Amino acid sequence: MKFSDKVIAGMLIFIGASMSLMGIVIAEALSPGYHVSQVISDLGVGQTAVFFNLSIIMFGGLFVAAAYLLSKAGTDTWFCALMALTGFAQACVGIFPETLGLPHQVAAAIVFISGCSMAILSFRVFPVPWAWISAALGVVILAAIILLVTEFYFGLGKGGMERIIVYPLILWALGSGALLMAPEK
Repeated sequence: MKFSDKVIAGMLIFIGASMSLMGIVIAEALSPGYHVSQVISDLGVGQTAVFFNLSIIMFGGLFVAAAYLLSKAGTDTWFCALMALTGFAQACVGIFPETLGLPHQVAAAIVFISGCSMAILSFRVFPVPWAWISAALGVVILAAIILLVTEFYFGLGKGGMERIIVYPLILWALGSGALLMAPEK
């Protein structure tokens, strides 16, 4: 069976998002004393580093590959560029753990901003109602970025607010990947 570039891109996005989510959940479970109010990147150092960082790097790589396939299939150029940038920066988050300081912080900021922009720009790529849901997830991410930067955490801690950025992005990837995998009519 031969799949189109869009279907393969959907598979890569879905697999990458699933791996990333499971990487976070498993690393949280295996990290003694870890609490969700801590930043997610704390999982990228210590005994959970290899597992967590590999899942993040692979997610980023699969995102870049999916962006290439979507571009090849004629998908919106800006959307594909933002997806590739998000994936590249995501991989850099895993390659440069938080102990390296600035490279990690820059990569994480790029993931947050480009991921938010990509989700909002999805309205140009996906059909309704997913286009609306994608844009709404992007707005949630944007609001959470603003709250994180202004250090207004609603009692969730910095890590909790970070998750209000990261989890909607993962949910967007799961939904978008599933939609792209759907049979073309």
